[in-house]
Amino acid sequence: MKGQSIKLGISVGDLNGIGGEVILKTLEDSRMLDFCTPVIFASAKTISFLLKHFNLDINFQGVKSADKAIHGKINVVNVWNDNPHIKFGEETPEGGSYAIQSLSAAVDALKKDQVDVLITAPINKANIQAEDFKFPGHTDFLNQELAGNSLMFMVSEKLKVGLLTDHVPVKNISEKITAELITQKFKTIHHSLVQDFGIRKPKIAFLGINPHVGDHGVIGKEDDEVLIPTLESLRDKGHLCYGPYAADSFFGSGNYKNFDAIIAAYHDQGLIPFKTLAFGKGVNYTAGLNKVRTSPDHGTAFEIAGKGEADIGSFKEAVFAALDIYKKRSEYEELTENVLQKQPRKKQFSGRSRGK
Repeated sequence: MKGQSIKLGISVGDLNGIGGEVILKTLEDSRMLDFCTPVIFASAKTISFLLKHFNLDINFQGVKSADKAIHGKINVVNVWNDNPHIKFGEETPEGGSYAIQSLSAAVDALKKDQVDVLITAPINKANIQAEDFKFPGHTDFLNQELAGNSLMFMVSEKLKVGLLTDHVPVKNISEKITAELITQKFKTIHHSLVQDFGIRKPKIAFLGINPHVGDHGVIGKEDDEVLIPTLESLRDKGHLCYGPYAADSFFGSGNYKNFDAIIAAYHDQGLIPFKTLAFGKGVNYTAGLNKVRTSPDHGTAFEIAGKGEADIGSFKEAVFAALDIYKKRSEYEELTENVLQKQPRKKQFSGRSRGK
């Protein structure tokens, strides 16, 4: 891909949501083609319907597969030949089915290097469930398909929040958090900050599992028995990890500004402050995969779907984040390769003893 535009694979998400709108309104700005070559996985009929519905003047090129994408054009791969009946704002089985088809085709192209990065428009976690798709969301599916230790990493310019547990019921959170999980998630975020964001020595803060970090066991023992000893072990190995901090005051006090990333114990502990501080500018990035995938930080927004009211800010940020991370990874890989090449070779020992 050197010397060529980065190929951007896009899955359309639930057709009854705002995914199609934010995708096409983002690409309505022709300057986007200066940064990337978009490849939308849907159908020409579906895209034509959406363009007419939202009164958008965009030209696109239909292609049989992503490897046939034309640079300088918006490309559409025909994943289906029928013409779906889009019911904006409704949760339907058809909406989930087409979302799966689009996502599966986009991921397949990503695995085959027919596209360089993946942007996923929002899905509905209820209607996407099927015999061949039994995942709570994108992250778990991508982890299976792209061989990694995936981690939901919410990122913006000034705030990055990772999660120890993501789509886990509250009653099961404490049993999921182990020393092994904490260590794994820390290493994944640390490596991502170095490789994907160019931060040489990341400073990472942990939030406590229980209110007030358990108050020395009064409000729960998980912090004292699991989290704190694991962080001490990581620090003993030279890692810059801090905490745990009480979550209720950490963001309001501005303490988050002192760190390159924060690791929250569970979904709402991390995502509520992130979306409060960065909504519309935040990006959902899946760290720990062998490919780059980003998504906007919002859902299908059925309540405004089809009305032309969707804000494209987060989707556009997801596009730029994917492009930036892809470039950072390429630079990191090139740098690593150069360092390895410059390392002196060890002398080979023949195994023969000297004669006397």
